[in-house]
Amino acid sequence: MMSILNHHTGAAHERMVRAMQRVTITIDDDLVTEIDGFMAGRGYANRSEAIRDLARSGLSQSSLEMGRGRDCVATLSYVYDHAARELPKRLTQDFHEHHGLAQATLHVHLDHDSCLEVTVLKGKSAEVKAFADHVIAERGVRHGHITYMPADVSAHDHDHHRDHGQSHPPARRKKR
Repeated sequence: MMSILNHHTGAAHERMVRAMQRVTITIDDDLVTEIDGFMAGRGYANRSEAIRDLARSGLSQSSLEMGRGRDCVATLSYVYDHAARELPKRLTQDFHEHHGLAQATLHVHLDHDSCLEVTVLKGKSAEVKAFADHVIAERGVRHGHITYMPADVSAHDHDHHRDHGQSHPPARRKKR
């Protein structure tokens, strides 16, 4: 178990103590090792400061990525235990139920127990986020991450020759 509490001095300490909550979390040894490596690489004095900054960064990135109701494309990447009870079956069913969002999926066998899937999702950002959050939260999914990109589909010009800077039409084949 790890407790998150900041240890500052003076007036700043008093203001921060009043504004902070003590939160106890439980994380596995591998994640603690990663956090400690993150701390060492960036010079953090304690885990609380590092975890607060990581949380702020994640929340900031999330709010930047998500404009409610906006069209987006996203990549959903996750590693899961393929032997977890009914997980592959549940995931397949979830993707079928959201076939309008899921455009394509790459499946990679990492080792005897682990698979990586990368799925391209396309739709309204709120729907994409809800689906991705659901997949990542599934029991047996070990790691998950989603990256969003805005995609105003209605503004997309389907004339690919103009889109890619070609100023002349494609050459025509000779008739025989």
